Amino acid sequence: MMALDDHGQPAAKGPTTPDSQITPGPTNTVILRHSLATRLTHWINVLCLSLLLLSGLQIFNAHPELYWGQYGADSDPAWFSISAVEAGGGTRGLLRIGKLEIATTGILGVSGTGDAAVQRGFPSWITIPSYQDLATGRRWHLFFAWLFVINGSIYALVGFLSGHFRRDLAPSGEEISPQHLRQEIADHARLRFPKGEKARHYNALQKLTYLIVIFVLLPLMFTTGLTMSPGMDAGYPFLLDLFGGRQSARSIHFICAWSIALFVLVHVGMVILSGLWNNMRSMVTGRYVIETSKGDR
Repeated sequence: MMALDDHGQPAAKGPTTPDSQITPGPTNTVILRHSLATRLTHWINVLCLSLLLLSGLQIFNAHPELYWGQYGADSDPAWFSISAVEAGGGTRGLLRIGKLEIATTGILGVSGTGDAAVQRGFPSWITIPSYQDLATGRRWHLFFAWLFVINGSIYALVGFLSGHFRRDLAPSGEEISPQHLRQEIADHARLRFPKGEKARHYNALQKLTYLIVIFVLLPLMFTTGLTMSPGMDAGYPFLLDLFGGRQSARSIHFICAWSIALFVLVHVGMVILSGLWNNMRSMVTGRYVIETSKGDR
């Protein structure tokens, strides 16, 4: 029914807001963020990296010390070691990095406590296989190492041919300026993640981190892994000169492995904090939802 005023006449309408002054609310836009090749190689990498780390710790347990130089005999000083020492009528674990010593009983060096204590570098729950078996650990490690190399080569080939590296990972001059990087670090520290159109692309920190992992850490992992093989050294002796000896190569391999593990932990943390469901969906289906407003368009 039509509204009437006190005199029985049609009531006047109230003031209206012009359409141009109406601020639209945010809208969701679905974009294709990851190609099929990126998604497939990503999940194969997850499998390979997980098993490479666990089997690599099994291999490390066979001699839980790291050296610089050509040899690395038992009498040579190690810059890194996980050991078990007798102290106070018992055995305790000890992690040593240079001159720094950290007691790690029950975790590193000695697993378990009391009568159940076992001398072991890394505990059984984090190695493949769980029992001490160097030969089996090497078989697991080498199989998934070559699968990782093949998968990574496919990713690199597709990335170059499709322009993915140039289009999505190469940072601009403005992005790598100190001022811009400081702002991005501050935003990440405050858990302020890109919105709107900015969410369509990787930020500068992501680009730089991915480039370091893809083109520095992973090639170093591969080449130092080859250098630790006596057969490869016989065929390509320049590898020993390149890395300063097999023991130096082993140390670099270990440092790169844990650098990549740290990258994965931070990456997973950012995935969770910036939207677990949205990020996981984008890496499974390719679809990523961004929230846009009038000012973002």
